[in-house]
Amino acid sequence: MERCVGVEWELEKVLQRFRSYGESMDRSLETLLVSVKQLREELCSHALQGVPLSPALSLMMSQRCHKIRETVQKLASDHKDMHSSVSRVGKAIDRNFEAEVCAVVADGMWEATEKQQLLHSAIMEHLYQQGHLAVAEELSQESALNIDTSFKQPFLEMNRILEALQARDLRPALEWAISNRQGLQELNSSLEFRLHRLHFINLLSGGPNMQIEALTYARQFQPFAKLHQQDIQVIMGSLVYLQHGIENSPYSYLLDTEQWTDISEQFTRDACCLLGLSVESPLSVGFASGCVALPVLMNIKAVIEQRQYTGVWTHKDELPIEIDLGRKSGYHSVFACPILRQQTSDSNPPIKLVCGHVISRDALNKLINGGKLKCPYCPMEQNPADGKRIIF
Repeated sequence: MERCVGVEWELEKVLQRFRSYGESMDRSLETLLVSVKQLREELCSHALQGVPLSPALSLMMSQRCHKIRETVQKLASDHKDMHSSVSRVGKAIDRNFEAEVCAVVADGMWEATEKQQLLHSAIMEHLYQQGHLAVAEELSQESALNIDTSFKQPFLEMNRILEALQARDLRPALEWAISNRQGLQELNSSLEFRLHRLHFINLLSGGPNMQIEALTYARQFQPFAKLHQQDIQVIMGSLVYLQHGIENSPYSYLLDTEQWTDISEQFTRDACCLLGLSVESPLSVGFASGCVALPVLMNIKAVIEQRQYTGVWTHKDELPIEIDLGRKSGYHSVFACPILRQQTSDSNPPIKLVCGHVISRDALNKLINGGKLKCPYCPMEQNPADGKRIIF
């Protein structure tokens, strides 16, 4: 993270110089334009009167031309000076990040057509989920990846609703919530109520003229009275201050614009949950995990090469060390055998013994003695065949 901050600092300095240069250039050019217009008006006036150019006007023209050349040269010089700042950003990137990361990637990782298809699918899903529909369609055509319409449709609908919410239009989101009411109730989601609440607050912000419409719309709260009674009482109490303006009352917090951001985020979470999708695309999750793991892998690779260890890292779907990606990236249960200190896999699954203790299959095979197995944690002897595989 410190490396990213270092590069960001250099980049911010460059951007600040560009902004200053742009403002200075605008002021200089504006001043030149004003002076040139004044000179043009003087020349037109003399031409209409048929009066020859006076020495003073000739001097003024000479001064204007000199000023223009001087300004253009100064702008060109200032722009040239910024090249060094831009180059420092490149040097900061080279200094803080590895230029070559192929050493930690298995050879031929993406050569198989099947893996390329998986990568393209992950990129497509990310683009659809982020709303970059045109880019996704272009990638689909160039990669010859046939995407079923049923796959695209949920993302199209989600982005249509999110765009409407950004435009402060609640109607599409309300229609979606009502049509998916049963699924939202199974999730114990308050999305539909919060959408109705936000629409009611929008009506209140319209002032006294919207009072009757707001009272009529308040009937929409009836199905939610049991679960959200206190919230309903609060927003109905705000009607007392409608004549004087909600923004001037103790209920002014109801008009907080952050509610629109919150409702968009909750809609995204609930919609993804109903569709069986993660809120973050698999591509973004994989990229974030890679950013955490890559520095560690580069360091361990350097140590392996320096000490000339062989066979430590074979690139066969394994890592030489455990890398903690944080609780946020913990998506699946992982079992490490307490005997061999190894993570179980499909070829070496966890086995539950009759006594209830769990070890890996490799450990079980090593503990068999004379056709019998004695649990390493308790004295119980048992038949190895009685052990049962556990699937998390």
